Amino acid sequence: MRYTKEERLEIGRKVYEGIMTRYEAAEAYGISDDTARDYMRMYRDFNSLPPKSSGNGSDSYVYKPSERRPDLSDYESMTKKELIVELIKAKVAEARLKKGYEVKGDGPVKEYILLDSSNTK
Repeated sequence: MRYTKEERLEIGRKVYEGIMTRYEAAEAYGISDDTARDYMRMYRDFNSLPPKSSGNGSDSYVYKPSERRPDLSDYESMTKKELIVELIKAKVAEARLKKGYEVKGDGPVKEYILLDSSNTK
């Protein structure tokens, strides 16, 4: 069954707002759950809304960075020495990424993470 754009946006709104799951919407409207998810994304993009997390953590749409990136006010409050240290850390991290690995942690507790070799030289 073909739905108009307004009907698709309404189905997407119900999924986005949590009124029904994408599986419930699929059953109720005779569409696949992937189509219901596409309608939800269409609604989200049409209204310029942020992605929502599904709540269970396994099928989350929200990217959660592991570390907070400092903003400009953090840098403005630093001394010259602190800025130099941050610059050195950034250059070291960049060089490691170019070589194909990343280091998590400080001091004696470090974790070396190898990156996919297909995106390095």
